[in-house]
Amino acid sequence: MGTRKSATTRSERNTTAVIYARVSSKEQEREGFSIPAQQKLLQDYATLNGLNIASEFVDIETAKQAGRTGFGRMMSFLRQHPSCRIVLVEKTDRLYRNLRDYVTLDELDLEIHLVKEGVVLSQGSRSSEKFMHGIKVLMAKNYIDNLSEETRKGMLEKARQGIWPSFAPLGYRNIEGPNNKRVIEPDPDTAPIVARLFERYGTGQYSLKDVTCWAKDEGLVFRKSKVQVPKGTVHQMLRNRIYTGDFSWDGTNYRGSHTALVSHELWSRVQAVLDGRSARSGRRVKHDFVFSRMLSCGHCGCMLVGEIKKARYVYYHCTGNRGPCTKPYVREEDVADAFGKVLETIRVDSEVLSWLTRALQSSFSDVAEYHSATTARLRTNHDRLQSRLEAMYVDKLDGKITEGFYEAKVLEWRAEQDQIERQLAAHKAADRNYLDQGVQLLELAAKAPFLYERQAAPQKRRLLDFLCSNSRWTEDGLQVELRKPFDVIAVAAEAHTREKAAGVASNGLSANWLLGQDSNLRPSG
Repeated sequence: MGTRKSATTRSERNTTAVIYARVSSKEQEREGFSIPAQQKLLQDYATLNGLNIASEFVDIETAKQAGRTGFGRMMSFLRQHPSCRIVLVEKTDRLYRNLRDYVTLDELDLEIHLVKEGVVLSQGSRSSEKFMHGIKVLMAKNYIDNLSEETRKGMLEKARQGIWPSFAPLGYRNIEGPNNKRVIEPDPDTAPIVARLFERYGTGQYSLKDVTCWAKDEGLVFRKSKVQVPKGTVHQMLRNRIYTGDFSWDGTNYRGSHTALVSHELWSRVQAVLDGRSARSGRRVKHDFVFSRMLSCGHCGCMLVGEIKKARYVYYHCTGNRGPCTKPYVREEDVADAFGKVLETIRVDSEVLSWLTRALQSSFSDVAEYHSATTARLRTNHDRLQSRLEAMYVDKLDGKITEGFYEAKVLEWRAEQDQIERQLAAHKAADRNYLDQGVQLLELAAKAPFLYERQAAPQKRRLLDFLCSNSRWTEDGLQVELRKPFDVIAVAAEAHTREKAAGVASNGLSANWLLGQDSNLRPSG
């Protein structure tokens, strides 16, 4: 190929060779271009022509960028062994991916045997042969470029179909799906860890460093290297919407067909925690105050934060973020007592708890009927949208509608399908958990004061966050709104206590309980 001379003898050069085999994608292996098939062809050729195989080099890649490890090792071998100047390869596009490869090989003054093409190229080849070979190199490069373009198109089409088109992220694994398409499914080893990672960070009680160390202890490592997952990767995972069942590809969000590891609500909560942490200063909180950032100032609306006075007493004061606030400090004991009195308002006795549980169970048949009818309606709407998508795709192929119109309607209708599927999932979960969650809520109302008195600070916060909202400290003390259904339970409990003390309630039950059940235990529309 070149004009540089070598000191080795002609006989040595004509008998020592290397074999190079390459496939540009795993799909080609299924099409008969497998590495073993190429190696067998080249080995038989060497035997037939009396050539000694010094080494064999293999690459299995798709990208046209540099990085072929087998090709690089072959070049190093040829430079270190000047007695070997014969390269056996199946055909032109197996050897070259770009013009740089052509120039690199030409500089080594090699004898290249393109076995399937029946061509041997060397410095003694005619100019017409070299010219034709150059044309084939350009065609090979064009093939690689086209393959890369088609690969990108294929990945985009998979994304539009809701299939994640690349390697599975941590928590998932790639498998062979329908129609020989690669899809992802939850990895039984890592998916539970990833789900708990989101839950843990979503509480707002742990830093990225904390959850990263926790993930390490749980055994979360990279799939191939088995190296511990660093904090930066954990941060990227927490930002990745693919764990909700949706994903982003090439700047566009798609509704995925894979199984979600976390709910959209949990993912949104995690984003809020991440955004909040990034907005705060890097100052570490030295003390775990129970009520910090749970209360707002009744005067200016800013948050109340804890502070230690005289090395032992905890007080809460306004942050003053909206300007100086003159409201005095509040002792932690006063705040704790005030919350305890709020929780006493939802305490019910065992007699009422038993009656409510029976009423909840008897109402289940009505709830099941409601969920069944709603689910059937949602599925009908979903199927109608799917029929529209399929019919519109045919219209696009037939040229009846434009590509732009098709893309716009696909996004619109798939968004509607996404909303329907979320509603279906919510109804399925509600139908399954109605009784269990209802009973648990009633039991929590009965036990809340007891739990509050005995729990540590983090558990106290979670309990209060679950039961209360819009907590603020005013001149009159603590003002709280109870979350549903605890607000209804509190009103009915107060009426029941008052009527029972007056001897009005029959068998300890007030008509307020019936009102509470009708207004709150039935599903909302």
